[in-house]
Amino acid sequence: MTKRVYNFGGGSSEGSAQMKNLLGGKGANLAEMSNLGVPVPAGFTITTEVCTEYYKNKSKFPEGLEKDVNDAMKKVEAIMGAKFGDSQNPLLVSVRSGARVSMPGMMDTVLNLGLNDETVNGIIKKTNNERFGWDSYRRFVQMYGDVVMGLKPENKDDIDPFEEIMDKIKEEKHVKEDLELTVEDLKELVKRFKMEIKKRLGKDFPADPGEQLWGAVGAVFGSWHNERADFYRKMHGFDDSWGTAVNIQAMVFGNMGTTCATGVAFTRDPSTGENAFYGEYLINAQGEDVVAGIRTPQQVTVEGSKKWAVSNGISEDDRKSKFYSLEENMPGAYKDLQDIYLKLEKHYKEMQDIEFTIQDKKLWMLQTRTGKRTAAAAVRIAVDMVGEGLIDKKTAVLRVDPDSLEQLLHPTFDPGAKKEVIGKGLPASPGAATGKVVFNADDAEAWAKKGEKVILVRIETSPEDLKGMSAARGILTQRGGMTSHAAVVARGMGKCCVSGCGALEIDYSKKQMKVGSLIIKQGDFISLDGSTGQVMKGEVKTVDAKLSGNFLKIIEWADEARKLTIRTNADTPNDAKIAREFGAQGIGLCRTEHMFFEGDRIKAVREMILSNDKEGRQKALTKILPMQRDDFYGILKAMEGFGVTIRLLDPPLHEFVPHEFENQKQMAKEMGISPEEVKTKVDSLHEFNPMLGHRGCRLGITYPEITEMQSRAIFEAACRLKKEGVNAKPEVMVPLVGTIKEFTMQKELIISTAETVFKEQGIKVDYLVGTMIEIPRAALIADEIAAEAEFFSFGTNDLTQMTFGYSRDDSGSFLPEYIDKKILPADPFRVLDRQGVGQLIKIAVEKGRGKKPNLKIGICGEHGGDPSSIEFCHLSGFDYVSCSPFRVPVARLAAAHAALKNT
Repeated sequence: MTKRVYNFGGGSSEGSAQMKNLLGGKGANLAEMSNLGVPVPAGFTITTEVCTEYYKNKSKFPEGLEKDVNDAMKKVEAIMGAKFGDSQNPLLVSVRSGARVSMPGMMDTVLNLGLNDETVNGIIKKTNNERFGWDSYRRFVQMYGDVVMGLKPENKDDIDPFEEIMDKIKEEKHVKEDLELTVEDLKELVKRFKMEIKKRLGKDFPADPGEQLWGAVGAVFGSWHNERADFYRKMHGFDDSWGTAVNIQAMVFGNMGTTCATGVAFTRDPSTGENAFYGEYLINAQGEDVVAGIRTPQQVTVEGSKKWAVSNGISEDDRKSKFYSLEENMPGAYKDLQDIYLKLEKHYKEMQDIEFTIQDKKLWMLQTRTGKRTAAAAVRIAVDMVGEGLIDKKTAVLRVDPDSLEQLLHPTFDPGAKKEVIGKGLPASPGAATGKVVFNADDAEAWAKKGEKVILVRIETSPEDLKGMSAARGILTQRGGMTSHAAVVARGMGKCCVSGCGALEIDYSKKQMKVGSLIIKQGDFISLDGSTGQVMKGEVKTVDAKLSGNFLKIIEWADEARKLTIRTNADTPNDAKIAREFGAQGIGLCRTEHMFFEGDRIKAVREMILSNDKEGRQKALTKILPMQRDDFYGILKAMEGFGVTIRLLDPPLHEFVPHEFENQKQMAKEMGISPEEVKTKVDSLHEFNPMLGHRGCRLGITYPEITEMQSRAIFEAACRLKKEGVNAKPEVMVPLVGTIKEFTMQKELIISTAETVFKEQGIKVDYLVGTMIEIPRAALIADEIAAEAEFFSFGTNDLTQMTFGYSRDDSGSFLPEYIDKKILPADPFRVLDRQGVGQLIKIAVEKGRGKKPNLKIGICGEHGGDPSSIEFCHLSGFDYVSCSPFRVPVARLAAAHAALKNT
């Protein structure tokens, strides 16, 4: 039969640190500390597999578990020299959760379990400390009543009934602090707590320690699916099926008097990564007092205490008399703690988060786990530990979460700043932005030119908003998902963006928005946190990102390990310059349509669209040609020596014309035609499903003069650069190909245009012609396409959209529910769907390389910056991934992770 319970303590254990999946992180590390000879109160762990059985059994414990627990308890009793439930020499225990990954504070804990009216007297007799006995008893009744019996309010703003009783007692006794309560006061609290339970639940508080134990075990298993635990797992992508272990451990007491204490510490500073022991403790307290903030904790080290005093304006004399450190107060226990933390960090080769209790000046360790830290701290700790000889460079690279690098690349809010959150949307593009609200692109641009910091607020954005988006510090939309226009463009620009904030009610006519009862008008300040999706009222102070030498070192080590080349998605020379500074080795996607909105060129674009014949279109395209040529010249020059993949015109033409009649009248005036003509043409461009309509290569086939103009602009720019001694490497990409004939028709036109330009310029340039694989049919006939194409670039935004049949701009209304209900594991527009979309990609790679073994293959959709998707690209044999400029370092690190984890 499968072993369900594992003992630890007394200098040995039945488990180890390698058993986290079975024993949970807490149980595995308690076992490991026991094996290392670290003083750990004896206990045992009920495995995560029992949790799974418990849920399958409709919240019933599996047969035989009670005997296993009783046998394990006897071993604990023998080590600790006390007996569970005995009235003369009682053993009290804690019951704690422990998942395979750290989920701090998400699940439930019960302390001092085993107390009743008889055992409390045994504890008092045993310790000769009546106040301690009754203080532990009142803590236990309150905690058990809240956690196990369900009296803790669901709404955090509601008053806990036990806290209400406590406040009344303090008021009656004219005291402020818990420590001022007398033994009689504590007895009265226990009595009133039990009366409250009887009143609310109609049953007595359980006196039998065995009943108490099983109630607590069930509550801990049950807390695996409480609201906060479910949310935490969802936020971090942890699997609901893992379950939690339960750790039952002999109590040691930090609340027996002034020779006792409890605390939490980190072996290095979790904010900065400095190699300095950092921690807080409380004298005469239990663990939850430190976490709950009931009393102000003191610093563990002298150095930490001095820093704390300076920051709080406390003199050194006052510090020494009132706020002394553990190092000064209990030097013996501190020395033991110092020896143990150094031992643990050396053993685990990782920064540790530790919990400890001191009982009568004897140190006991209650927990050790890998400490959570900021991105800056993670980078510093990893680099420092390589220098200290604790880990190698490969381990250091794997220690830094690629996604966390976002914190280092964008402005962040000052941690000490006050914030008033008024709404929440999707964290579409990271960073922090504060500015005045504007509701249209023109105002954003105009206000920014005057030096104003602005936040562009739109119901949803379109390419027409590009100037305003570029001018704004941040973008907020009412609609749209993580791959909506606003999100994609903002990430490409490195702009902070919060999309899909459904709580907004935007009124363009009044130039205001409502969030609940709050009205925010144009010109009012708001702040956006693109890393959390929070929208805040007013100005919140930001701090600029600063890249350290340690950051550059980690990225350098990552480059040594990775196999994939990292390109960028860039539409301007400035984007290309930023990406190159971040280490991009080429451009995987240059979207030519974004250039059409720059300056006055939109007029020429609209003239082309409004033309009724080829001659009229060519006349307009002649005006656009020099503009496009200058664009390509700047981008190719900025990425000298690296390939630049330029996508020919992709979006439907209706995106370039105004749809409101007032704007159509303005356009008519500029074009010298009647408003009715403009309206008729705009109406004729209307499509019921434009994303599946007249766009991509279909435009180039219908209007070959567009493809010809764009190709000419590319090759003229490349020839000019070659004459200047610049190594330009253009790669022309045909979008939305679904048949081989579509591609060959466009390819022939591109090649003939190139030959014409080369003849005119008297010089030749090397170039490639390839295609985007973004239609499922293209993936299935990839062998045919590969016979003609020199590269494939997977456009996974459209490929995902067409494979699932989801509109990427509208799916935000139901995808969150799909994820909540486990229909999908993640948003497929954010994390590549390996099971469906991934299979199409694998088919295309296999067919393409089967026909042309040296076929260059990359990805240019939003997935190119997602670590999980990058790993898939690595495993699928891609040559490169392409992402927004500010994601390039993230992709470099993620590509290294993929290589190191799959060797």
